[in-house]
Amino acid sequence: MTSATANHAPGKGIKGMGNKRTRLGVLIVLIIMAFYACAPLWWLVVSVTKTRVDLYNTNGLWFGHTNNIVQNFQQLFTYENGLFFKWMWNSILYAGLGSLICMVISLAAGYSLSKFRYPGRGVGMGLVMCSFLIPAALLTMPMYLMFSAVHMTDTIWAVLVPFFINAFDVYLAKVYIDGSVPDELLEAARVDGAGELFIFGKIVLPLLSTPAATIFILTFVLNWNNFYLPIVMLRGSDKWTLSLGLYSFMQTKQTALFDPTTIALAGAVLSIVPLAVVMIAMQRYWKSGVALGSVKG
Repeated sequence: MTSATANHAPGKGIKGMGNKRTRLGVLIVLIIMAFYACAPLWWLVVSVTKTRVDLYNTNGLWFGHTNNIVQNFQQLFTYENGLFFKWMWNSILYAGLGSLICMVISLAAGYSLSKFRYPGRGVGMGLVMCSFLIPAALLTMPMYLMFSAVHMTDTIWAVLVPFFINAFDVYLAKVYIDGSVPDELLEAARVDGAGELFIFGKIVLPLLSTPAATIFILTFVLNWNNFYLPIVMLRGSDKWTLSLGLYSFMQTKQTALFDPTTIALAGAVLSIVPLAVVMIAMQRYWKSGVALGSVKG
């Protein structure tokens, strides 16, 4: 017994050392990844507190000699009589309304492709899968020519309408509905005399909180950060999005009295807030969807 224990003890020691090294290696990798993810945000928060001189002459990851955060935000809010708030509202309108309508259309289209049989369904599904492989930038100029022909450029509709349709969201909704909405449930509702709109609105949609939240968040982030479409479609600064407005700061000539770099950084900090609010607000729908799936399982 003693001999057997002695023979196995070194092996256990080596295995224990190997596990410790593995855990240490994983911990180091996670720390590096966390730093990589958080460093840009930390740089942004630190930079918004600096003057222009400190911004270019001090360590980028630490504060400067003077805390200038109040002055930077004051310059941002008073620029062109509060034009920043107009840009913020425009971005919320474009991203929020566009994402909401896109979510409803995507769920309805995904439900149609998943649960109905009709001529051309396969072709339609093929077009959906092919279309989300095309870069959006390639479609911007054809859309501009189309909207220009109907005199809709430089209007909010030139930015909103293209946000209503997203082929990837349709595909995502279709795949989720395939696995989460049983055909027996729909047939039972039809036998009871329920109409298709009632079935979709009262039976199917409550089961789709998770894909609805996912589609809304993905589309909101995409629309919020969209730059190329607004810069092509819009001319008047009162209709610009926040990203386009912040870009315009960097095109302004820098003077001693007006520093577009520091107020652009202040605007960039505030631009994160709506994204954080949407992410936090949508968490409960993800949680409810996961809980529903575990109960079904």
